[in-house]
Amino acid sequence: MIRSSAPTRIDLAGGTLDIWPLHLFFGNPPTVNAAINLYATVEIKPRRDKRIVVQSKDLNLKGDFPSVNAIPEGHALDLILKTVKFYSPKMGLEITTDCQAPAGSGIGGSSALNIALHGALNTLVGHRYLKSQLIEIARNIETQVISAPAGWQDYFPALYGGAIAVRPGVLGVEFKRIPRPLDEMTQRFVLCYTGKPRQSGINNWEVVKDALDGKKKTINHLKKISQAALDMENVIFNDPLERLAPVFAAEWKARKALAPGISTPEMDRLIRSAMRSGALAAKVCGAGGGGCVAFFVKVDRKEQVQGALSKLGARVLDFRFVSRGLRVQTF
Repeated sequence: MIRSSAPTRIDLAGGTLDIWPLHLFFGNPPTVNAAINLYATVEIKPRRDKRIVVQSKDLNLKGDFPSVNAIPEGHALDLILKTVKFYSPKMGLEITTDCQAPAGSGIGGSSALNIALHGALNTLVGHRYLKSQLIEIARNIETQVISAPAGWQDYFPALYGGAIAVRPGVLGVEFKRIPRPLDEMTQRFVLCYTGKPRQSGINNWEVVKDALDGKKKTINHLKKISQAALDMENVIFNDPLERLAPVFAAEWKARKALAPGISTPEMDRLIRSAMRSGALAAKVCGAGGGGCVAFFVKVDRKEQVQGALSKLGARVLDFRFVSRGLRVQTF
């Protein structure tokens, strides 16, 4: 049996610009994010026959197929099934997946699951691919599934863990680890789930098309997001953590203006309440339109912010930032 797990993440700045070719238009800005201890897990058990049986616990979905070659296109578990077909195992498999992140929470649950699945299947077939190749493979398969370009950022914390700055460039994609104590960061962040899966506040492909078409409004907002990402990288590498707040707020202001529906009235209420209770800045995670909101809070005000959010019915997620990435075990 093979068991693998990979962490989800909180994105701090620069999301959307990690999608090719957007980053090339804005000076290849970084995306800054950090892995958290809400994990996606995959368990694989070989079978004696050729059947492929897949169960997604978090989605409450199951697929059962006579063989790899019998896996259909367009299944509800298409991301998992396309990945299985890519590795083409010679034996049958029972694959069970789960994710601790709420569905549609915007904290990279599907990407963490994707990396965990690649880690397990790559181990099964004898480490056919280098660890560094898994991100490219995972991103390309996701692009096939969603029929639109997929970004880079979510895969790096899932694979490598820690707080990092992902930098797409002309020659490829690199990342730098942020030399910041993760315990210190954990004390300054609160994460809550609104209870409603996001309804894609940003359609990333629409943003890409608008940028390609030269729409000034979209380009101006993306320039501001790019600058916020550069500022975030500089602050989080070099300055006291307190200086992160205005940059976090600036990224959210630019992102909120990028498309209607990124923030919801419920999210706005949560943010106002948290700010009154000791939050210094907030932003919606991922594409917005629902899901999670992250808050940067004053020293010693974390519990007060959590309490204010709970009173409004939000689900405060107990988390910490973690240094570990993909972990694969065999039994």
